[in-house]
Amino acid sequence: MELLLFSIFLLLSISANSANIKLGSSLSATENSSPWLSDSGDFAFGFQQLKGQSDLFLLCIWYAKIPDKTVVWYASTDQPVPRQSKLNLTSDQGLVLTSLQGQVLWKSEPFGLGDVSQGVMSDSGSFVLQSSSSGTLWESFQDPRDTLLPSQIIERGGLLSSRQSETNYTKGRFQLRLQQDGNLVLNTINLPTDFANTPYYSTSTTDGTVPGSAGKQLVFNQSGRFILVDGNIVSAKDNYLRVTLSFDGIFVQYYHPKSWNGNVSWTTRWSIPDNICKSLLVDAGAGVCGLNSICDVNSDKRPTCVCPKGYSLLDPNDVYGHCKADFIQGCKEDELSLKKDLYEVVELTNVDWPTSDYVQLKPFNGDACKESCLQDCMCSVAIFRDGTCWKKKLPLSNGRVDSGLNSRAFIKVRKDN
Repeated sequence: MELLLFSIFLLLSISANSANIKLGSSLSATENSSPWLSDSGDFAFGFQQLKGQSDLFLLCIWYAKIPDKTVVWYASTDQPVPRQSKLNLTSDQGLVLTSLQGQVLWKSEPFGLGDVSQGVMSDSGSFVLQSSSSGTLWESFQDPRDTLLPSQIIERGGLLSSRQSETNYTKGRFQLRLQQDGNLVLNTINLPTDFANTPYYSTSTTDGTVPGSAGKQLVFNQSGRFILVDGNIVSAKDNYLRVTLSFDGIFVQYYHPKSWNGNVSWTTRWSIPDNICKSLLVDAGAGVCGLNSICDVNSDKRPTCVCPKGYSLLDPNDVYGHCKADFIQGCKEDELSLKKDLYEVVELTNVDWPTSDYVQLKPFNGDACKESCLQDCMCSVAIFRDGTCWKKKLPLSNGRVDSGLNSRAFIKVRKDN
């Protein structure tokens, strides 16, 4: 899918209703705490109890009228918010979140010049801190997390960051960035740093030979157009709209009807990239899935991660995480064994870990490739394709299924595993 980023995008001026919050107002992290609602009631700002956590909460903004209360913004705290924490609206610091013990967990920064006169929960979904002259000192739209809403803009240098998982709201590995050169990219970072790996998607809207070809802003306008995708517009009048950088690295536009009967959920309008398993290649890192894992995409373009036979998840609760060998392998370990025939081979087709080679053998045949890995105490996996054998050692990175490879993967597994 080709996305076109306009260098200039004019927005229609559309007034949004809002609900004013007085100085001194506060919210508490408890189940029965009433949120601050926008005038229409479409959006709420307050605390949501985290799933499966009786004493942990999230300070966030969400769609208030739909069943699943979808979160569109959240405070970037290092840890979940403990029970009975309090959010206060102050004149000199704006929003300040403190624990029961008085520790500051989060506050609205960076902050504009002047004192806050009121807070505003707007019908656009942004919470705004206003001065006495109604100027904006801070707003959630200018401090985005993983989601953009209609009328929201990202300037050059701005970004979205994914969360760790569907239920873990700490910073994840994926970013959407509008670079200073005007290029809109998707990339991973090597946590806990912000080091950005090579993009796995790019609009290529950089300063080039054509004047005005570089992207200046990322705009999600009120009509539901985000950048420009195609001619089919989903009505913002009849639907809630959002674009989200998912925890698995897929950038998706969703819509949800404002009126419905029966069970209804968000519908995907478009998503990028088409195949993240093939698009993403990290020189020094894990890829879409964890080390030693294999990435494949479903019909909805979402990635799944599986460990090969003989391997299991390092963290059983993180299906996108690293896989570990369920056996001991190594030259010294093999020498200490009384058995000579220690390993068997599990064969997979069209699977590769393209950045984990330590030797390339050519010309070669498939059976010789398999045998070479079996006899080599350094070899964990061998890939045979087009008369070439690539031998690989752990850890394996960027694992993926690719039906176009026409390859054989030989995975060495210990027999007494």
